[in-house]
Amino acid sequence: MIELNDVVYCRLGTTDLAGAEWYATNILGLEVSDRRRGAVYFKSDSRAHTLCYFEGDPEDQATAFELGRKEDLHAAGAALEALGHRVHYGSRAECEQRFVREFIRFNDPTGNTIEFVVRPEATGQRYHGTRDAGITGFSHVGLCTTDAERDELFWTTVCNARVSDRIGDAPLMRLGTIHHSIALFPFHKAGIQHINHQVGGTDDIQRSFNFVQDNQVNVTFGPGRHPTSSAEFLYFTGPEGMTFEYSTGVREIHDEPLWRDRQFHFAPKGFCHWGAAPRIAAFEDGSI
Repeated sequence: MIELNDVVYCRLGTTDLAGAEWYATNILGLEVSDRRRGAVYFKSDSRAHTLCYFEGDPEDQATAFELGRKEDLHAAGAALEALGHRVHYGSRAECEQRFVREFIRFNDPTGNTIEFVVRPEATGQRYHGTRDAGITGFSHVGLCTTDAERDELFWTTVCNARVSDRIGDAPLMRLGTIHHSIALFPFHKAGIQHINHQVGGTDDIQRSFNFVQDNQVNVTFGPGRHPTSSAEFLYFTGPEGMTFEYSTGVREIHDEPLWRDRQFHFAPKGFCHWGAAPRIAAFEDGSI
């Protein structure tokens, strides 16, 4: 089994790099950590970066997960190739672009681009956002799936993810104690469905709700509270239609042997204690 430690970063292609940088710093509240030719890197915690926008096709997206050692990475590559996945081993230049020692890239069963990395770079400088969004760090990613049962099997049998809860057919899966690091949402094609950052508290959620509205940013869900993870949340639209989420108060699962995943209705009562209804494409078109 491939032992994943945590979700590390997302890479997003964009046709407007300057506009994406403006949004990431002025609206989302991230800090520019580096610039390379055709790419801007952003940090949200002690890691060197957790988000990269690069010049390219907006459908060119990747999500990275950390493994412990290079031996684990090479074993993961061999296991994936044995299952029929085409595995790319990153060159030195590609590793430098990602601030990691080594990585492999492949597509999950739906076609999402996934990178497994070892030794992602941390920094001695703490995160300092350009606005007071209250961000404490990058926390989880939602991936689109064309077959939730098949993809859940991949993440829970090939990899070490465990299902914490399900909303309809969408599994929310943990890698450590945090309720979920990966969520799979049924949709007709591959892609990143949303990117989550944790914030300090309820006041940060409410301040950002007012802030994004005042800046004519489309709020797609919330404020609300998830009955699954217990987190208060706010979802809103970013460049090229990407959905970003702030949340706070996420449940941690420490009693691993006794936890049993629960089944929730998909919308709205399965998504929000407070009755808010999502206005996100994957929900609106009935895919879930």
